[in-house]
Amino acid sequence: MAARNTARKRAFQILFEGDQRGADVLTVLADWVRLSRTDPRQPPVSEYTMQLVEGYAEHATRIDELIAQYSVGWTLDRMPVVDRNILRLGAYELIWVDETPDAVVLDEMVQLAKEFSTEESPSFVNGLLGRLKELKPSLRRTAED
Repeated sequence: MAARNTARKRAFQILFEGDQRGADVLTVLADWVRLSRTDPRQPPVSEYTMQLVEGYAEHATRIDELIAQYSVGWTLDRMPVVDRNILRLGAYELIWVDETPDAVVLDEMVQLAKEFSTEESPSFVNGLLGRLKELKPSLRRTAED
């Protein structure tokens, strides 16, 4: 499972970089892949990292709508950049990746929040993703329409 943990961390970093630079995440992903192939000091980008970033990119508009709709007291643009991108990654994996258990997604995203964000962020991330988990069946139907 350490490989999946690393893949999620890299996917989060790519989403974060895209957000910070105002760049398309698929462009950032391509940059990371190219750099990993040409610079031996750069770690490789795993298939799962690519799947997560590409999946997020495919559903980005819907994911941002869901985060904005269910976050309490925060608009998407006022949210800390780290939290926003952890939530984006978590929402994608929670709603669209069936092979990952929901509890694993929540735990992994909370761990990312603990590592990269503020003291309050883990509970915020857990609460919002927990709400999306509860609503997952109806969100999934809506997302597929």
